[in-house]
Amino acid sequence: MDRQTAQQQIEELRAQVRYHSDRYYNQDSPEIEDYEYDRLLRRLEELEDQFPDLRTADSPTVRVGGAASSLFTPVVHTVPMESLRDAFSMEELYEFDRKVRAVVPHPVYSVEPKIDGLSVSIEYRNGVFVRGSTRGDGQTGEDVTENLRTIATIPARLNTPVPYLEARGEVYMSHASFQALVEAQELAGEQPAKNPRNAAAGALRQKKAAVTARRKLDIFCFNLQQAQGISFASHIASLDGMRDLGLTVLPFYTRCDSIQQAVEAVEAIGARRGELAFDIDGAVIKLDDLALREQLGSTAKFPRWAIAYKYPPEVKETVLLDVEVQVGRTGVLTPTAVFEPVRLAGTTVARATLHNEDFIAEKDLHIGDTVLVRKAGEIIPEVIGVAARKPGAMPYRMPGVCPSCGQPVMHVEDEAALRCVNPECPAQLERNLIHFASRDAMDIEGLGPAVVVQLTAGGLVQKPSDIYRLRAEQIAAIDRMGDQSAANLIGAIEKSKQNELWRLLFGLGIRHVGEKAAKLLEAAFADLDALMSAGRDELLAIDGFGAIMADSVLAFFAQPGTRELVEELRALGLNFTSARRPAGGALAGKTVVLTGTLPTLKRDQATAMIEAAGGKASSSVSKKTDYVLAGEAAGSKLEKANALGVPVIDEAAFLAMLGQTKTEGEA
Repeated sequence: MDRQTAQQQIEELRAQVRYHSDRYYNQDSPEIEDYEYDRLLRRLEELEDQFPDLRTADSPTVRVGGAASSLFTPVVHTVPMESLRDAFSMEELYEFDRKVRAVVPHPVYSVEPKIDGLSVSIEYRNGVFVRGSTRGDGQTGEDVTENLRTIATIPARLNTPVPYLEARGEVYMSHASFQALVEAQELAGEQPAKNPRNAAAGALRQKKAAVTARRKLDIFCFNLQQAQGISFASHIASLDGMRDLGLTVLPFYTRCDSIQQAVEAVEAIGARRGELAFDIDGAVIKLDDLALREQLGSTAKFPRWAIAYKYPPEVKETVLLDVEVQVGRTGVLTPTAVFEPVRLAGTTVARATLHNEDFIAEKDLHIGDTVLVRKAGEIIPEVIGVAARKPGAMPYRMPGVCPSCGQPVMHVEDEAALRCVNPECPAQLERNLIHFASRDAMDIEGLGPAVVVQLTAGGLVQKPSDIYRLRAEQIAAIDRMGDQSAANLIGAIEKSKQNELWRLLFGLGIRHVGEKAAKLLEAAFADLDALMSAGRDELLAIDGFGAIMADSVLAFFAQPGTRELVEELRALGLNFTSARRPAGGALAGKTVVLTGTLPTLKRDQATAMIEAAGGKASSSVSKKTDYVLAGEAAGSKLEKANALGVPVIDEAAFLAMLGQTKTEGEA
């Protein structure tokens, strides 16, 4: 290959790697599998090795991971959180060993699973957990301490109060937690998470720790970064030591006296990965002796004393027997492939979503095709293509009528999905009720999907207002319920009548109106009647409210069925009044951006105080920002505020503006 061709390919590969790296690390929404991304990066490394003068300082091959988000306070890692060199063949593992033995004649290795999650640092002082941060770019990460405190497997205190300890771990979501999340998202008509890693990363980088807590994350610590008051000679001894201190370390790891034993251990981990309760995307071989690691050192990006073997995705052939179509909460028709059972990543699967008719057309699927299937993220089955076709097979076509109610289906607003627009569709009613009662909507404890299904099947509940007409004896009569459970549920239903108005608006399932939009509506109108009588211009005047949402709200409240339901809910005693503050607050009409760590106020406290004073808490600085409330370690937002001439205030000035003292602010 000549230099000009190499340069063109390198530039194209860098663009692809940067794009997919941003999707993976910063947006938690990858478009390709990890294995495909790793192969792209490997090809770029090979070309740069072949033409070293074309390697640049900002190449993805010399940078680790993603960038630290401006939503969180930056944390500079005193010990860099390095990435690992990937291997895709056993020969590469033997080559790694040859390079190690050039410096260390008789190496002893440790072999451990490579957990597929989000890498973090957790720090303890005098045995107390004080800070947690993401890897970021390896040098600077994000302070996610409060979110990490919600993870039960991260102890608040160590068993021994060592002066200082920093451990590196991988935050992950178990298969059970991920499946529960996906089921809840599908029932709510939401786009389900792609895989456990993305779900874990998205949960950990939430601004509200309560959201993180609901995702039920876990952690495995896999490296001792630094410590004071304790020391270890080997990596395995450090893992054992961290476990004794109360940290949750990797569930298994092996000491190997040769590369042959290490390769066998890698193969053994690969053979059992389908049986694990969590995702792994490889196995890691590390030099066990910590002092010898220092001799080997690191490159600009990778330690020379470790290597990660990446398992290729498992792909199997099977026969497509049928396509079943389900109707979601919002009426979307979702096709599901039914195929001959096949064992993938340790479990037997016989179904996989086909997303929509565009996906079916793209794959050109016919009933009877021999199709290629795999598990995305080692857990969600998916059809990736056709391997063979029977002569005379006919292409699959989506139905023209709803399989639940028989009414015609249609495309709405140029969507890829087909939608049933019949508001009385039985399938939609059930899912709407599940959403209405869910934690993020009306939060009716005890009224989960299983209970809703039984209530609808028995004809007791067909619409949200029916929930408030239920009697204890009716609930007690359904399967797995009794008098006490029925009494508790009746109490939860009664309590929900006093919920904030935004919960009712979100629970009603207005298309394009999520939790945030529902809160914007509550803040903009005094009560539900004012909202229902609002015009399009009034809705568009709401900051953050677009034309699609405005039109959807108007269409929803224009339906006779909606008006009838609203009157029923009014008669049943539900709260229709907004909890918004009077317009005359100290920050009325003002936009405030928070940055850094405040001396006494937590971020959510300060946000609540801004909103209570009539202001708006924003996450980004612009010319329209009225104040930037800055604390310790304020970063790019403070710099931008100074550049734009936006007034910067500290906590004392903020409290003075609200006429409060520090004690009042803390309360």
